[in-house]
Amino acid sequence: MISIHSDPLGELGTRDTGGMSVYVREIGRRLAEMGNSVDIFTRVDRLEGVGTIRPFENFRIIHLPAGPAQPLPQLILFRYLAEFFRNLDLLKQREGTGYDVVHTHYWLSGQIGRWTRKRWQVPHVFMFHTLGALKNRVFGSEQEPDLRIRVENRLTAECDLISAGTTRDKEQIIEHYGAASERIQVVPCGVDLECFRPSARSHSRTRLGLTRGERVVLYVGRFDPIKGVDRLLRAAAGLRREFPLQVLLVGGGEPASSDTRMLRNLCVELSLQDCVTFAGRKTHADLPDYYRAADVLVLPSYYESFGLVVLEALACGTPVVAAPVGVVPDLVRSGVNGWVVADNTPEHLADGVRRVLHMRNERRWPIETIRQAAANYDWSHVAASIEVQYRGLLSKKAALCHAAPESHLSRCGQQLYLNCR
Repeated sequence: MISIHSDPLGELGTRDTGGMSVYVREIGRRLAEMGNSVDIFTRVDRLEGVGTIRPFENFRIIHLPAGPAQPLPQLILFRYLAEFFRNLDLLKQREGTGYDVVHTHYWLSGQIGRWTRKRWQVPHVFMFHTLGALKNRVFGSEQEPDLRIRVENRLTAECDLISAGTTRDKEQIIEHYGAASERIQVVPCGVDLECFRPSARSHSRTRLGLTRGERVVLYVGRFDPIKGVDRLLRAAAGLRREFPLQVLLVGGGEPASSDTRMLRNLCVELSLQDCVTFAGRKTHADLPDYYRAADVLVLPSYYESFGLVVLEALACGTPVVAAPVGVVPDLVRSGVNGWVVADNTPEHLADGVRRVLHMRNERRWPIETIRQAAANYDWSHVAASIEVQYRGLLSKKAALCHAAPESHLSRCGQQLYLNCR
């Protein structure tokens, strides 16, 4: 697997480290537990604590140099993709490793996947995670570069298989990039049902220093403008007149980052300083307490390709309020385990939260009913589906090689030998 711009072991909540990093790490881990050998390649973006890490048996996370060892904007990082691929190819030759499948995540890694497919003669599975063209349509103030759109169009045409997180995601890939339906397979994200599980809300609130009488509204994620956190704050400004409200914002960048400063300034403008807590970035193991302590998770995004936090909240027995983005239409049922609102305007978000808080106050939702929506999304099930994708590609490749003329087979074998020497 290749995830050049987002370290699977990186600190969650930073601008480039979110649900995708969790997805890559957890899929890699579960595939390794199933007996596969998994290498995940990412870029050295800091000076300390990088190299080759072996978190589990058969599973390596390998940091390769490409440009300066610091976080880089995506357009700058694009200049160093060729250097990353050279280092990747040299490592492969030095170790004599033969890879069966290359699975890339996000458009920057997809570009490297195009090169590995050609040089190594292996199938290339690509996952968008977000679509540049769709982001431009739904959130026009920060346009994705034309370069990204061109690369994503090439990837759509050239990769062997596109992995989509939801049926809606598949439909959007077809709509915006003209992909053939038969080349897209839907495999959802997953959740660790042992880690994310219900527990006494009072205990979690005590650990987090929250009072019993507060209505706790939770946001978990990055502070990227497309996440719509400002809209949640505007919704909270109205709700606090009706409820003793506490808004927890988990994630985000450094305290001095422009996105964090903007949200803090908005809290001052809306007089929310006393009821909004910037909890900062948390490890994945810390998150269950936040979900359990909350009365409701709000996903205020303009756009999500999946929305992993929805699964995590439901698995902990916490209802969700969100617009119909990502996996929300598949998982959230209004009046059953949350509320699906028409869009992410502050008015609609506030109305959804209001409905959920009233219904929770009446104790109308058993926690196990909320959790049930996540029951079939365990990471091991997801990894098994991914493995089926891989084996299907390998069977197709073997059939093609078996049907090819002998002269072609000898050339193909020579290429593979040269690449692995």
